[in-house]
Amino acid sequence: MPKRTFQPNTRKRKKKHGFRARQKQAKKSNASNAVKRRRTKGRKRLTA
Repeated sequence: MPKRTFQPNTRKRKKKHGFRARQKQAKKSNASNAVKRRRTKGRKRLTA
């Protein structure tokens, strides 16, 4: 039986989907738009 796909790792999670990661991506993609959308929607958590 194969192992499960989700192997939680806090550091990896923050590095890939965290706020700072989104700011870094903002220049080349619409990552900052994602944060903006979540702000306007009133999300409690903007990023992981």
